[in-house]
Amino acid sequence: MKSIMVLTATRAEYGLLNPIIRELKNKSELQVRIVATGAHLSPEFGLTYKEIEKDGYELDRKIEILLSSDTPSAISKSMGLVMIGFADYFAERRPNAILVLGDRYETLAVCCAAMNERIPIVHLYGGETTEGAVDEAIRHAITKMSYLHLTSTEEYRRRVIQLGENPERVFTVGAVGIENAKKQKLISKEELEKDLGFSLDKPYAVVTFHPVTLEGKSAGEQCREMLHAFDRHPEMKYIISKANADSDDRIINKMLDEYAGTHENVLVRESLGMIRYLSALKYADMVIGNSSSGLVEAPSFQIPTINIGDRQKGRLQAESIINCKPLEQDICSAFGIAQSVSFKNKCRTVVNPYGDGLTSPKVVKHIMDMFHNGIDIKKKFYNIEVPNED
Repeated sequence: MKSIMVLTATRAEYGLLNPIIRELKNKSELQVRIVATGAHLSPEFGLTYKEIEKDGYELDRKIEILLSSDTPSAISKSMGLVMIGFADYFAERRPNAILVLGDRYETLAVCCAAMNERIPIVHLYGGETTEGAVDEAIRHAITKMSYLHLTSTEEYRRRVIQLGENPERVFTVGAVGIENAKKQKLISKEELEKDLGFSLDKPYAVVTFHPVTLEGKSAGEQCREMLHAFDRHPEMKYIISKANADSDDRIINKMLDEYAGTHENVLVRESLGMIRYLSALKYADMVIGNSSSGLVEAPSFQIPTINIGDRQKGRLQAESIINCKPLEQDICSAFGIAQSVSFKNKCRTVVNPYGDGLTSPKVVKHIMDMFHNGIDIKKKFYNIEVPNED
């Protein structure tokens, strides 16, 4: 029997991994080990590992790595704790492969430890670009450490190959967020109101705003500009998820708590969980912020996304995305577009570029094929043939 460790460090990441975990667990010849770390284990971020257990999964290990600080130095120290904790875990449990998703610093450190133990890495969603975040460099670094690559679009598949990865190990599977949006059984608007304890008697936006990690100390200023724009649109309500555990996340989260304390039309939660989050999107008028979910999942609900600033710059976008600068006036202008009848009608026919919602079976097929075909971790750099101009 082969074993695969599935890494999860954040609420959003687990929401994407959940259908893949279910599909993996249907394979009797495969042992699935889920390891939770990072924000999952922090009371400040809602102890979201409990959501994993609530879904009926047993955690193979919980590995603490977060410090009570969000400075760059603290992030680096947390990465050191990741490597120590996972070095011990890999030496003890030694899975036949690990599955990681995305581009977070915890994931990079886990991959370093796995690489040193010569454990093959399966990476979801290489090749993407987010020019405003340090995630950009992390994602490409993980690509070079990984053995099997599963990308969300053909464009991103070509980019992974451009990084020197053999096309025989790079496959387009689509974005699992689309699968969740199309297949999850969502709750009614009335159930959502009761669950949140928040009346949805007005049009509302779902908001997630993270630090733009390559812009230094911009988090507070940009969040303030966004909240000023909300002040100019009191006709709406706002359901806000707090920021991820990144540099300067505490600045944003403190501002959000203070804002909600003085505005009855605002609800702030550490985490909504996947079902509540997707249900909130279903009935929302728009999505606001700088989270990837505004670009990936939101178009499937045929609603506008106001994408603020450069955090997602370079990522493939549907026509329902409105890009704006992190300035009050620009955000308000984007509100005007998002609320217009013509743009709402446009969103109803938008095509989501991130796939057909049939992702998890494809992911599991490629993982099983990898095990059946055998693994040679001595990778060769794949050179793309450049046409001779002569």
